[in-house]
Amino acid sequence: MLLYMSNSAPKPQSTPLHSVSVAGAVVREDGRVLAIRRADNGTWEPPGGVLELTETVEDGVRREIYEETGLKVGVERLTGVYKNVTRGVVALVFRCHLEGGNEQLSDESTAIEWLTPAEVSDRMAEVFAVRVLDALNDEVAPSIRTHDGRQWLTEHAAAS
Repeated sequence: MLLYMSNSAPKPQSTPLHSVSVAGAVVREDGRVLAIRRADNGTWEPPGGVLELTETVEDGVRREIYEETGLKVGVERLTGVYKNVTRGVVALVFRCHLEGGNEQLSDESTAIEWLTPAEVSDRMAEVFAVRVLDALNDEVAPSIRTHDGRQWLTEHAAAS
């Protein structure tokens, strides 16, 4: 048995206290973006939710959008990574396109609408509006932003 010798006491391993969520900015050909009004708090947001342990990120985006809206989408690209330092949530947002399905409400959504970018800014809280507007940006590098649930703490684009 090999023992590691150190002058300091071993530190207990910490368990990460983060969850990973995914969301889809589904963009129609006319430039409008899919939004839901959440059943739990009445806010307008892009459809999304917590990634399950056994699914791929892309499958999670497709599942969440389908569960909340009844729509099937294709995932195009990662457009942003957002961390809420207060709640320990890392959100991955993807630009998506509509592939089919029929709009239908769920236990998680009380309304579904296709919003213009101006309507996104008017209806969504800033931390969600920025995610959708970042997805409409044609830049290839995803945005990386950190917030505390109310205001942005950092803002920069990922290196290409």
